[in-house]
Amino acid sequence: MPRRLILWDIDGTLLTTGPVGRLALEVGASRAAGLDEVPYVAMSGKTDPMIVRELLTLAGLSPGDVDRMLPVALTEAQHLLAAETDRIRAEGTVHPGVRELLAALMDVDGVRQSLLTGNVAPNALVKVRAFGLDRYLDPDVGAYGTDHPERDGLVPIALERSEARRGERYLPDEVWVIGDTVRDLSCARAGGVRCLIVGTGHEGFDAVRDLDADAMFENLADTDLALKLLLGG
Repeated sequence: MPRRLILWDIDGTLLTTGPVGRLALEVGASRAAGLDEVPYVAMSGKTDPMIVRELLTLAGLSPGDVDRMLPVALTEAQHLLAAETDRIRAEGTVHPGVRELLAALMDVDGVRQSLLTGNVAPNALVKVRAFGLDRYLDPDVGAYGTDHPERDGLVPIALERSEARRGERYLPDEVWVIGDTVRDLSCARAGGVRCLIVGTGHEGFDAVRDLDADAMFENLADTDLALKLLLGG
């Protein structure tokens, strides 16, 4: 049987939280810095620390104040998101085919699934638990915005944790990053592993269809096709 480490992005790939994911980061930054208005920033594919740093910088804070406020803002955002599980369920959704593919992969010996996401770890867990997706995942070997402010630094962290915590070493062609943005592809390339890009992100399939990923699906509705790709040679 094949050995695989499947590293899932969350937002735009597994699910959407609706507006509350963005609001938690914006309100966290606002509360930490006492802002009356928070500038708009594009968030897709970025880590939570990168997003909050950009929010605070565009709001006019000095680099020193940004460094000081960043952990406060992230903590505020974590508390806000943790209190909004019901809203995430009501306004968010799991993307087509995701639950079926997670379940099918969980039943394959030699496959481990985890998270590779720009979310800080507490936010990541709130989101997947809101929809019961955590049952399919081993979050302890994942990599998060908590671990590195740049997404390109995350794959080596997940590989190191897989070895240290589960005694599993994976060859580059045994690892897949599944994501929905160019930043997911970039981090897979930086880590020397394979990448499946899906078109379920905020900007849709047209925004990613021309990326040079190892595979490209509009969505994950065809479970058999996705399994053939991920488990094949």
